[in-house]
Amino acid sequence: MLCCFGIALGILASAMVLRLGPASEWLVWPLSALLSPFACVFYPLSVLPHWMRAVAYALPPAYVFEGMRAVLAGHAPATAPLVYAVILALAYIAAAGYGFSRVYRYAVRSGLLARYSAETVS
Repeated sequence: MLCCFGIALGILASAMVLRLGPASEWLVWPLSALLSPFACVFYPLSVLPHWMRAVAYALPPAYVFEGMRAVLAGHAPATAPLVYAVILALAYIAAAGYGFSRVYRYAVRSGLLARYSAETVS
């Protein structure tokens, strides 16, 4: 699940760089660090404010880290949230792939792709 969500973030990052240009890398690199508080990496879901919990429920890593906290506490892992996380991660991959294909088509039609490749050659 974490790998699938990472793939979705990578596809999204590639689409952002393709659409906004190589100078947008400054926005792509901290993307995962900006999501880590919402993914419940450092703190359990129960201590997050309500508005952050709503965002955390939309991220597959939150379910994975909460499941690992349950295992470390000696409880059995709940399978339903992990299945939901898999479905959510696959949905994110599909959405990111669709978004990338749209950005790619736009970049080819508008000449952005040719311009970016010409900048790297010179």
